[in-house]
Amino acid sequence: MKIIADTRRCVGAGQCVLTEPGLFDQSEEDATVIVLNATPEGELVEKAREAVHVCPGQALSLEE
Repeated sequence: MKIIADTRRCVGAGQCVLTEPGLFDQSEEDATVIVLNATPEGELVEKAREAVHVCPGQALSLEE
């Protein structure tokens, strides 16, 4: 699995970071998503799925 982030669609809401700070951060310049771990494993896979689900800008997706 791989996390794909489209920063052009990111609205900077930070829901991904709140869901799992081990996978995501936000840019200090414009608050867009930064993926810290693009290939999560174990329990982080479910957190990645949750972050995709709660992203208000639909900027996150998963490549299986």
